[in-house]
Amino acid sequence: MLLDAWRLALGTLTAVRVPPPEQVDRRVAGMAMVLAPLAAVPLGAAVTLVGLLGHWLDLSVWVTALLAVGALVLGNRAFHLDGLSDTVDGLASSFDAERSLAVMKTGTSGPAGVAATVLVIGLQTAGLAALFGRADWWQAAILGGVAVCVSRAALVICCARGVRPAREDGLGRTFTQTVPRSVAAISWLLVTVVLAAVGAWAGFPWWRGVFTAVLALVAVGVIVSRAVRRFGGVTGDVFGAAVELALVAILVGLS
Repeated sequence: MLLDAWRLALGTLTAVRVPPPEQVDRRVAGMAMVLAPLAAVPLGAAVTLVGLLGHWLDLSVWVTALLAVGALVLGNRAFHLDGLSDTVDGLASSFDAERSLAVMKTGTSGPAGVAATVLVIGLQTAGLAALFGRADWWQAAILGGVAVCVSRAALVICCARGVRPAREDGLGRTFTQTVPRSVAAISWLLVTVVLAAVGAWAGFPWWRGVFTAVLALVAVGVIVSRAVRRFGGVTGDVFGAAVELALVAILVGLS
């Protein structure tokens, strides 16, 4: 079961090719969401590597940061950005839940979704540029990669018990309400500890990591609660939006 969960997490959340899981049920799906930060290690490593190479090649920190965001987008096939765009379009389209869900399901990006995508990419780039420009640049580059990994813990909030699905098909049936609340709480406690410890190692005061983890949790909580009120629950698109907003909050908090 653990191997199936690992394959599901890695194959879904990254562009890394892995054998398909032999079995996918709600237990496997829930475990995959808990493993999401570990499955994102290749993405975090890519961001760190781009940051290091940018310094060694004497590139502008802004160019380096934008290349790092580009590597991240390629590494997950723009999966989460697509969810962000669809979610914002759904929120902007109508106060009727069915109409909003229909808009989200079309897969096209409207003005609101495009604006949200540009804003999120811009904030992520600015946050990484601030990290890459620090004097302790190589530790900060590693911290940027860690930020990418821990942002995927947003998925345990989306899949926590009590957060109902907006639809009974797709991701709603398989992934939602598969993570016990206690496990979700422990996951975010670990996120807080990791950000505080790695942040302190990279030259930040320990409380900055704690503040950043809380900021990310609030951002995820806001988008999830908003989705529940407007759509009747969460969808796979909301999962992607939560991950992108968590990463924005972490990078902004560290910048």
